[in-house]
Amino acid sequence: MNEVISHKLNDLNQALSIVGHNKEEPGGACTQYKIAAKGQTFCVLEFQHGTIPDVGINGLSNEALIAVVIDRLQGFNKGPYACRENSLAITKLEEAMHWLHHRTWNRMSRGVEGTYQK
Repeated sequence: MNEVISHKLNDLNQALSIVGHNKEEPGGACTQYKIAAKGQTFCVLEFQHGTIPDVGINGLSNEALIAVVIDRLQGFNKGPYACRENSLAITKLEEAMHWLHHRTWNRMSRGVEGTYQK
């Protein structure tokens, strides 16, 4: 179990509890996150655990979650809540997506995508 606290700043984020759980995935990354407040779970994020050739698709990717946040911030920037900070956050998230894609392209070119090989 891994408690995440890096989001805690304002009242909403202070109230939100994020706890990661590891389903014995190689590398030690959590594969499930529960987001709750006041004893009520609002969201359970299930990330892919296991390779797709071995277990099929059973969860989301980092890239999918980043894509959702980019889309949400772009939506704010189309309306009355547009701001420089949203634009900067979008840029950094797009940069994160670029590097995750770069890693995947590299793994695909080496024939190790979808495996536990380095």
